[in-house]
Amino acid sequence: MIEMPRLTIRARLTLVYGGLFLAAGMLLLVTTYLLVSRQLHGSPQFIQTIDNHSRDAYTVSTPPSEVAGALTDTALNAMVVQGGIAMLVISATVVTVGWMLAGRLLQPLHRVTGTARRIADAPGASRGLHERIALSGPPDELKELADTFDTMLERLDHAFDAQRRFIANASHELRTPLTLNRALLEVAVQRPAAPPEVRQLGDVLMDINSRHERLIDGLLTLAQSERDLDEYSYVDLADVAEHVVAQLPAAEASVHVDAEVAPTLGSTVLLERMAQNLVENGLRYNLPEGGFVRVEVATSGTGTVQFRVINSGPPISRYQVPGLFEPFRRLGQDRLHSARPGAGLGLSIVRAVARAHGGDVEAVPREGGGLTVTVTLPRA
Repeated sequence: MIEMPRLTIRARLTLVYGGLFLAAGMLLLVTTYLLVSRQLHGSPQFIQTIDNHSRDAYTVSTPPSEVAGALTDTALNAMVVQGGIAMLVISATVVTVGWMLAGRLLQPLHRVTGTARRIADAPGASRGLHERIALSGPPDELKELADTFDTMLERLDHAFDAQRRFIANASHELRTPLTLNRALLEVAVQRPAAPPEVRQLGDVLMDINSRHERLIDGLLTLAQSERDLDEYSYVDLADVAEHVVAQLPAAEASVHVDAEVAPTLGSTVLLERMAQNLVENGLRYNLPEGGFVRVEVATSGTGTVQFRVINSGPPISRYQVPGLFEPFRRLGQDRLHSARPGAGLGLSIVRAVARAHGGDVEAVPREGGGLTVTVTLPRA
């Protein structure tokens, strides 16, 4: 069953205004008609007046009562026709004025809706919360609604700011003991008199410490990318891709790069981290043998640039893809026991950085296994 589209509040208010005026006008016209008709048909003075005028002017064979009745019907019909036309003209005017007044009265609601839409369309979950409606006017229901909405936005903004500050402060505070642990472990392992058991234990602890350091760095990067960018620089994604691939170890230098000039504006540090996470994600979850990782950088005709990483790997179901962008989410036990363990923040950081730059990221399972991740950013 097809549902008919509902009228807007403005149209419904206009119809109510026009309908009420039309009903009141019709009631007034009918009442006037009945009163005038009753007065004229039952008035002997009116018949006597018609008789006197007919005697003074000319001789008529029609009785005065019939002449009065004919004149009365003609006058009433003229009153109904002309009154109906006047009522229709005035009703059209009332509908037009009602449409304008309804639009003016609903303007504060449009302002609230526009603010809510801008916040909802913001690239990040917490972006745009600094906006306020700040509606001015008398303290009526609409101003109360706008003030309540502003209060809600203020509390949400404070909550997100507190969350970001906590992550950033905790990351900074946790870096110091991890750095100290690494230094102590390196000293203990590198001592000439250290037994093999100590060296083996030190290597295990060093790996655990490195994983915690990657986790802290990821949390700090995620907190930074969730904030508004302070400054924008000209960045060529082709240079970023070549630089990231050049920094890979020799055993992983087989990543193929197909890049053309793709300029954008943003933070060089964050964009480089985004590219690094994408490449490392493709290498980490690749097939052990015979796999490949391909990096493609290009511009599109829609005023955007794209950074795409295609890698082979185990088959991925389409319904599993959204969970890959959630923090600390991994796909299957094979990723938990990978030779390159991660912190589970790689694609979360990629999405946060992309949205911080006004773009977005999309992941599509590749036929035969693996994943195709595409980051789309505005072109400079």
